[in-house]
Amino acid sequence: MQQQWYQQLPVDEIRTMTPVSGGDVNQAFRVETAQETYFLLIQSQRSADFYAAEIAGLKAFEAAGITAPKVIANGCIDGDAYLLLSYLAEGVTGSQQDLGELVAQLHRVKSPNGQFGFDLPYKGSTISFDNQWQTLWHDLFLHQRIDPLVERIEEEGLWTARDAQQFQQVYAIMSRTLKAHESEPSLLHGDLWAGNYMFLTDGTPALFDPSPLYGDREFDLGATKVFGGFSSDFYAAYHRAYPLKDGAFYRIQFYELYLLLVHLVKFGTVYLSAVRERMGGIIDEKG
Repeated sequence: MQQQWYQQLPVDEIRTMTPVSGGDVNQAFRVETAQETYFLLIQSQRSADFYAAEIAGLKAFEAAGITAPKVIANGCIDGDAYLLLSYLAEGVTGSQQDLGELVAQLHRVKSPNGQFGFDLPYKGSTISFDNQWQTLWHDLFLHQRIDPLVERIEEEGLWTARDAQQFQQVYAIMSRTLKAHESEPSLLHGDLWAGNYMFLTDGTPALFDPSPLYGDREFDLGATKVFGGFSSDFYAAYHRAYPLKDGAFYRIQFYELYLLLVHLVKFGTVYLSAVRERMGGIIDEKG
C-alpha cells in the first residue's frame, strides 16, 4: 500500500506493513507499530460495511468465549474498506481434541430469537448470500444458499444437462431429509475450513475469518470435510462434547456439496468432477 494510505490508519508510528497470503477475498497485512502488532484486511473500492458481518461474528465469538481476533477499527480510506484486528501469533502445533471442543463450545450458542439466519448478509468478492431469518433450516439452506448457487452455475454454463438432471435428484433427497431432521439454530463459523483456524504459541486453538449465521451445526462440520486439515481426534472430541444426531454423517454430505458448488462458481469447472462425485455419493447412499 502507498505510505499516504496507511498513515491514515488509526494507529501510531507504523514501522512495517508485511503482506500476508492465504485468502482469496481480501488483501491482508501484518502491521507493526512501536507498541503493537495488528492484522489488517483491505477490500478495494468497497464501503466500510463490507466487513459488518465479520465484525458481528467476531464479537459474537468473543461473547461466547471463543479465542479469535478482536476488532480494533473499521472504516474506509480513499474508497477502500479496511478492518483492523488484533494480531494472533501462530505456534507450531496444537491439539485437534482442543479444537473439536472449541467448535462444540461455539455450536452450543443458540440464536437469540430461536430462528435460523443472521442480522446481516454474507458479502464476498464474487458471491453474496442473504441470511434472512427463517423458522426452518431447510428453507434457509435450500432457498438462500443452494438455489442462488445453482442459478449462477446454470447461467454460466458450468455443468451439463446431465449434471443438472442428477442435481434435481439430489435436491429432492436434501429437501426430504432436511424436512425430517430436527435442527437447532447454532452459532456457526460459516466457513470452517483448515485455513480459518490456528493454534497460538501456547497451543490454544483459535478461529478467525467467520462468515457467521445461526444454522444447523452440521453445516460447519461439512466444511471441515472438504479440504482436510481436521483429524479423527477433532471429530471424536467434538462428538464427546456435543453428540451428533443420528444420520449426521449422511447429511453432512449436503454441506460438502454446498461448499463444492461455491468453489465451482468461484473457480470454475476444475471443481466439477468433485461436485459430480459428491452428488453420486448422496444418491448412491440413499439407495
